[in-house]
Amino acid sequence: GATSRRAITLAGMDIFLNGKMVPHEQAMVPFDDAGLQHAVGLFETFQCFHGRVFRLTQHLERLRTSAIQLGLLRELHLDPLAQAVEQTIEHNQLDRARIRLTLTAGAASMLRASENTETSGGGGGTLMIVPTPATAYDPAYFERGVRVLIAPAGANPFDQLAGHKSLSYWGRLRTLRQAAAAGAGEAIWMNISNHIASGAISNVFLVRDGVLFTPIARGEEQEGAMPAPVLPGVTRAAVMELAREMNVEVRTQMLSIHDLLDADEAFLTNSGWQVLPISHVEQKEIGEGGAGELTRALRTRLLELIEAETAGGE
Repeated sequence: GATSRRAITLAGMDIFLNGKMVPHEQAMVPFDDAGLQHAVGLFETFQCFHGRVFRLTQHLERLRTSAIQLGLLRELHLDPLAQAVEQTIEHNQLDRARIRLTLTAGAASMLRASENTETSGGGGGTLMIVPTPATAYDPAYFERGVRVLIAPAGANPFDQLAGHKSLSYWGRLRTLRQAAAAGAGEAIWMNISNHIASGAISNVFLVRDGVLFTPIARGEEQEGAMPAPVLPGVTRAAVMELAREMNVEVRTQMLSIHDLLDADEAFLTNSGWQVLPISHVEQKEIGEGGAGELTRALRTRLLELIEAETAGGE
């Protein structure tokens, strides 16, 4: 039960690895795993509250879509994946945690068609589910907000991996590290057409005249349009859903840097931060330089939704 669950440290945690719970210090993948050798794989990171993952199905559906579209697998059954996540939580008696699921092609050669047509975490691929402590943030962080930098890199609509959570995240993490070195909390990636794509590890929203705007994500493009190199975030979708329930107009469209600089409010979403205000874009203050009214309301509503779906059932 929830009373016996615990806050976690990595020491003593067991990891789900290809169908077995393994002590974290013994969990290893082979040297020839394609995830290690060539970054052939996908991942999802989600948050566990009260021993339940918020919107696990949506995370796994996104993983399946990417696995099939990118040719990692021909089919991916979600029930065994969900059971593996739940087994990891139950086995470790987790209450609040961050959980990462990684799926790779295993030792399959990418030079020949894989004989593996589907997986539930076996069939030659590697399935690893790793629980770690949830990051503890000072509540003031979400009032004060963060400064963001404009990244030198460009999100490329013609990169087939763009908009998917593939293992090749080095470019994104590099710009995030550059932002941190400059005292910023995130790096904003621009599309090669010089429109806003996303943060290095987050989706971007802005508010202007009471309307909520966000860049078009993969799967939302109009027919015949350029592909969108933007991850369709699970938290992003929840925020859009909540805004519409609040009768706030939501628009997905191409946004310029000037749209962001001139916004009344701006914020970032991901499963770890939920909703994080942008106070400054480089030296330019956004709105009043902290959490705006709609940003605050959406964060409150989202935390209430997470609580309702994880503590109180669906």
